[in-house]
Amino acid sequence: MNIFERLQQLDRRYIYIVVALAIIIPLMIPYNSDNVTSPPTENLYQMIDSFAGREDRAVLLSFYHDAATMPELFPMEVAILRHCFERNIKVFTVGWYTSTAPLIDYALNTVKEEYPDIKSGVDYCNFGYKPQIMAMVLGMGDNIATTMNTDAEGRKLESLPIMKGINNYNEMNLAVEFSGSVAGYYWMYYARPKFGLNVAVGVTAVMAADEYPYLQSGQLIGMLAGLKGAAEYEKLVDVFAAYREPGRDYSIKFDADGNKLLPGRPFGREILNDESTKKLINITTQTKAEFTPDEYNAFLAKYPAQTPIFNSLKTEEDGKVIVDVTKITPELRNQMGENAFSEINRLTRNIVYKFKVARIGMNAQSVAHIMIIVFIVLGNIGYFIQKAKMAKK
Repeated sequence: MNIFERLQQLDRRYIYIVVALAIIIPLMIPYNSDNVTSPPTENLYQMIDSFAGREDRAVLLSFYHDAATMPELFPMEVAILRHCFERNIKVFTVGWYTSTAPLIDYALNTVKEEYPDIKSGVDYCNFGYKPQIMAMVLGMGDNIATTMNTDAEGRKLESLPIMKGINNYNEMNLAVEFSGSVAGYYWMYYARPKFGLNVAVGVTAVMAADEYPYLQSGQLIGMLAGLKGAAEYEKLVDVFAAYREPGRDYSIKFDADGNKLLPGRPFGREILNDESTKKLINITTQTKAEFTPDEYNAFLAKYPAQTPIFNSLKTEEDGKVIVDVTKITPELRNQMGENAFSEINRLTRNIVYKFKVARIGMNAQSVAHIMIIVFIVLGNIGYFIQKAKMAKK
């Protein structure tokens, strides 16, 4: 028998083992891969980013799912919350199932761990579970504070600092609904026609096809489709919102017009296509902060007292100054202070595991799909060879 005929006789349990390993190994040992972003994801990112630093704009995240769809939807929620926290965007959350209340808390707490300065009622507001979705969707178009009344902690909305400048859909001008079923329909059918609310959705991959007509008609301004959409949004946050220039001071400041000078940088397609962007999206562990000589001097200017410490750690490679954070002992960390350590650690561009889950999952999914396609091709070749031999006989 030739190889194709042998494969025809192969015990299917071996095939299951190979496919299982194709999923498990990329999950356990991540590798770097690029992920081309799609227009629906980019449009949603740009809409949310246009609210950065504005007191009179906010995003509403609507949780319309239970734990069964979390593998695809939870990474989207984490990515958008991270975007909002990075770029100083007001964000509100609400759930329409009783089971969504702990999911909202889980998503918020997962992201907040990396942002100790983010405060409830100031930077974000969680409405928690709310019944009567129709009444709430329409009521917020007139007045958010009187419709929702209190947040999940029982505080009156009108007394919260986050409500400054936020009254209705004129200011909370984007609703993003996460769902595994009829995503965004209440918002599209009622809030958008009556109040002009912008609507976007995050859906499981199997539901994405149902949403494309609404994208084409303009009723949806963007969509995250399954784990792929979550991975795309993770990439955009890393390249733009979480980006830091080594020599820039990111303490809260204002320009001549009174606008906040925000961290990160605005969306730009030329940046996505730039070769240097690949270094910003590596999901393998990164430990080295890389500077040009000018960037390194600008960085040291922010921490003059710590200059001897950083100079003792630096090396030079190909005209670049390299600082490896693995060489920073607990004693050196105490000497340089938490602010200096946090910044140098961030400049390694190392991505925290929780912020790259979708990309790791996509790697495993891609390898598994390739293996399945290979088996299908080999199996079909073997089948037709076998049929041809039988016909000759």
